[in-house]
Amino acid sequence: MSTVASVGIGNKEGLKLLVNGGPRAQKMVGIWLFGSAAWVFSMVILGGITRLTRSGLSMTDWKFTGGLPPLSDEDWLLEFEKYKQSPEYKRVNRGMSIEDFKFIYWMEYAHRMWGRALGIMFALPFSYFLRKGYITVQLGLRLSALFGLGAGQGLIGWWMVKSGLEEPASEYSQPRVSPYRLAAHLTSAFAIYCGLLWTGLSVVMPEPPSESLAWVRGAAKVKRLALPVSLLVGVTAVSGAFVAGNDAGHAYNTFPKMGDTWIPEDVFDMKPLIRNFFENTSTVQLDHRILATATLFSIGALWWSTRKFDIHPAVRSLIGSAVGMAGLQVTLGISTLLSYVPVELGTAHQAGALTLLTLMILLNHTLRRPSSSLLKSLPQVAKTI
Repeated sequence: MSTVASVGIGNKEGLKLLVNGGPRAQKMVGIWLFGSAAWVFSMVILGGITRLTRSGLSMTDWKFTGGLPPLSDEDWLLEFEKYKQSPEYKRVNRGMSIEDFKFIYWMEYAHRMWGRALGIMFALPFSYFLRKGYITVQLGLRLSALFGLGAGQGLIGWWMVKSGLEEPASEYSQPRVSPYRLAAHLTSAFAIYCGLLWTGLSVVMPEPPSESLAWVRGAAKVKRLALPVSLLVGVTAVSGAFVAGNDAGHAYNTFPKMGDTWIPEDVFDMKPLIRNFFENTSTVQLDHRILATATLFSIGALWWSTRKFDIHPAVRSLIGSAVGMAGLQVTLGISTLLSYVPVELGTAHQAGALTLLTLMILLNHTLRRPSSSLLKSLPQVAKTI
């Protein structure tokens, strides 16, 4: 990517940049945005661990600014008493020791405070760069929208947790958060991450790698294929949120069949029919299997279809990396299922989804059409060394 970035920064004539102040300012803003994106990535992973360890419902209240954790034995007993009133304690964790409660509390507390720290880490450099005049109006509006979405994540997260603190409809049901709210929380996090990553790339790489018109035409062909594949990757990732929200990973821990059949009999039991795709454990897991398989074959088909295209080496490398990551992600998914969703594999699978999405963002960003000023200066064929 350093080669790609240098190509982009070297062709700025006639191009409207997102950052004022020259290459040094571009580099500073780019590092900040990539650091923010990496922080969001870690937030998603920490959130996955919090969910897999069943820690998310340990804190039964929420404040926008947060607060200090329990500092004395009396404070811990007070928090524990609050948790004892929750449906999760009564139905799942009755008899839990205070030491076990401290573990799940610290997990949820860390997740919340890590998010608040991200807000500070984003806002302070943003203010500094604004005062220095580095941020253009276009970039400022984009970053303000991302900051607002990030601030809203706390509200969405509490809205999600609150659903898990309500009594389940059936006395035989375990308390868990709404799959719709969990999907909204995770999708919003993915959107923030993708927005930060795309914006950071646009700052440090204002032009795509384009050393010849032939490569530009090749990139346009690849883009027509890469866009629908990228959409499928995103839909598959969101479907994973519904798997998590319905605890569907703990059902049908066999592969390739689901139990003794390919398609369970109860996939359309719920009425109206649409509910099955979001609330029926069997249907949700079947959907995720189908989407994951379709994603793997689609990325493989993208590589096969473009193998003879005249394209930039960076594009070819990203497609190959996406194929490898898709294969690894499917392997992680199957392993997680067969192992009854251990924390380590479940976390790796969630990280794999975001890594694959990262590669697709990089690919689509690299496939952008160059500016007209750059197009005019390109030779028909790239020079060979």
